[in-house]
Amino acid sequence: MVYKFRIILDTEEDIFRDIAILSSDTLEDLHNAIVNAFGFDGMEAASFYACDDKWTQLEEEISLFDMGDEPGGSKTMTNTAINSVLDEENTKIIYVYDFLNMWTFFVELAAIEERESGVTYPDLLFSHGILPDNVPTKNFSSTPVSNDDIYGEFDDDYNSEDFDMFDEDIDDFGFEEGFEDNWN
Repeated sequence: MVYKFRIILDTEEDIFRDIAILSSDTLEDLHNAIVNAFGFDGMEAASFYACDDKWTQLEEEISLFDMGDEPGGSKTMTNTAINSVLDEENTKIIYVYDFLNMWTFFVELAAIEERESGVTYPDLLFSHGILPDNVPTKNFSSTPVSNDDIYGEFDDDYNSEDFDMFDEDIDDFGFEEGFEDNWN
């Protein structure tokens, strides 16, 4: 089977590429197709990230290289077939290229079709928009952090005398003289 993807750069302008690739190819093959379609040199690290239907990134990361975080090896692009991650039910994944610049792409499975004879895959089907010279800026926002004491352990009335115990002289702790000599 052939998977047809639309890869959209996370920017306000419409910049995307449509790529056809065999469903049994690896995520590394898809990574290389994306790098070539957008004109990158391919010298930077990259990862795919699982996401939900609203493009909210989930914890699962599939990196280009084995990061050694998990016993027995981590999931990498090289050892992960595209059809083991994406199918009719799970059609979206996030791709990040170059972690210093954070080129971020939304990768969506648009169609699953029969393989055409005479076509070499991966195949760049359509290109729209020109990649900007600089990475599009991101507006990172977060939920404001509350200063409320959620555990109820601290009094609202701060009393500096409660912390006077830290002002004690170190000699009061019973360290013997000559202790420093043991370190020489």
